[in-house]
Amino acid sequence: MDVSMAGSEHKNPSGPRRRIVRLLAILAAIGGVGVLVVWGFLAGRGEATMEAERERPVKAPLRVSTDGRGQPVVTLDAATRRQSGVDVTKPKPTQYQEQVRAYGTVLDLDKLVTLDNNYVTAVAQLQSAQARIVASKAAFERAQALSKDNITTVAQLQSAQATFGADQAGVATAEAQVKTLKATALQEWGTVIGKALIEGGPLVTRLIERQTFLLQITLPPGTFITAAPKATVQFGASASRHQVDFVSPATQTDPKIQGLSFYYAADAASNLLPGMNVLAFLPSGAPIDGIEISASAVVWWTGRAWIYLRTGADTFTRHEIPTDMPAPGGGFIVSVKSLPPTPEIVTQGAQILLSEEFRAQIQVGEDNK
Repeated sequence: MDVSMAGSEHKNPSGPRRRIVRLLAILAAIGGVGVLVVWGFLAGRGEATMEAERERPVKAPLRVSTDGRGQPVVTLDAATRRQSGVDVTKPKPTQYQEQVRAYGTVLDLDKLVTLDNNYVTAVAQLQSAQARIVASKAAFERAQALSKDNITTVAQLQSAQATFGADQAGVATAEAQVKTLKATALQEWGTVIGKALIEGGPLVTRLIERQTFLLQITLPPGTFITAAPKATVQFGASASRHQVDFVSPATQTDPKIQGLSFYYAADAASNLLPGMNVLAFLPSGAPIDGIEISASAVVWWTGRAWIYLRTGADTFTRHEIPTDMPAPGGGFIVSVKSLPPTPEIVTQGAQILLSEEFRAQIQVGEDNK
């Protein structure tokens, strides 16, 4: 070894020490970077986990349980009901009658108007013929008296007799015409309308002047009612109904329906017009104690109608109702026997309760996966 180099190392012992320090510094730097990398990885993973937790959908609390019979029970407290617009009402029972659905037509009364004109004309002709025969009979009787005293000639007597005979024939013809028209009125329009036509009654006057419209309402084949009471009719797209008054049994049925037919009268304010087809509802049978269920209270599921009944302070259960008796304003009439005593019914927001049932089914299914 060179003596000069050995001497220099001996003279500068800090050189190896500085290299050691640099090495330690490098190792410390590398370690720090590793710590930072590990810390950054752990911090990023924790943040990602927290973000995932924040983005995970929050499950709404289950509001559906089951009762002892296994039927679903929906629980909604008062605050939730107010927020969701769920209204509960205790309806009052009233008497209703079962209704038969029938079909009707607003009649064109041209034939009635023509018959009325012909009858009025025939009656006027009869009165004229009766006036003439009174005069001709008096003239003939006077001629007979004068002929006995040879005051009048045979020719004058024969002329008076001929005039009287012609007037007799005229009266007979006019009477036959009036009799025929009377029979026609009764046969074509029945005793009530026919008699009103013959007597010039107010019913026919209102019909001719279109103050009243005449409807023929026909029951479905095989349907019978003991008496034809007042009825309501519905026409067009409107759901509103109009009261019509019974007039009489019809003299013939609707050939397309082939059931019992009745005449009804409707006021002109009902906006009915000749030729319109209407749907009619006629009360049938004895009155029943029932409750009117509004359309807003009804929900449809599996092809059946349901309502929600209140079973506790905040609990509700679904209850099926029959739909064989529609209510006049929509909805249905339900017998009190098919509901619990003094029921409280969800009249608004029933669909929300049904949605809670569906949501509970979906949520339970997801939890079981």
